[in-house]
Amino acid sequence: MSRLLAIDPGNTESGWVVIDANTCQPLEFGKSNNYDLLEKVWGRAHTHDFIELDDPVFIEMVASYGMAVGKDVFETCVWIGRFAEACGRDSNGEASQFVYRRPVKLHHCHSAKAKDSNIRQALVDRFAPGQPNYGKGTKAQPGWFYGFNADIWQAYALAVYAADTQLAPEGETL
Repeated sequence: MSRLLAIDPGNTESGWVVIDANTCQPLEFGKSNNYDLLEKVWGRAHTHDFIELDDPVFIEMVASYGMAVGKDVFETCVWIGRFAEACGRDSNGEASQFVYRRPVKLHHCHSAKAKDSNIRQALVDRFAPGQPNYGKGTKAQPGWFYGFNADIWQAYALAVYAADTQLAPEGETL
């Protein structure tokens, strides 16, 4: 089974998801304190209980839109670098890949003006049509997105984008 890790970084906490790259099924996910996530990523080379060393990692990258930004954005940039360093390189020499938000929006919603709610709905329509509570289901009948909240949605959108566009066999787009 081919897996991938996607991280939606923040200045203190980050959303992350590990998916099956073939089916896009979420396998593990969470919103974690950055230090805890960093420790989990560093440990992947030794424990193999999170993701394998050769599994690709995609990290959402900060983009400049010409507006002034504050301290939180710069701290997020530092964390992006720390996560990238912790991911290292796989046996093929590939490093973690940075992905900007705009292509993820275009992939899921065909519009750069899409908001997080639009992306979430596109994911629900694709993977959990007809399931209650945005595809989360209930405790008695968990849905595809059971347990998702906050930044996990953005990490999942990034993971699906990566699986569809970056990992598709050459010449094939999903």
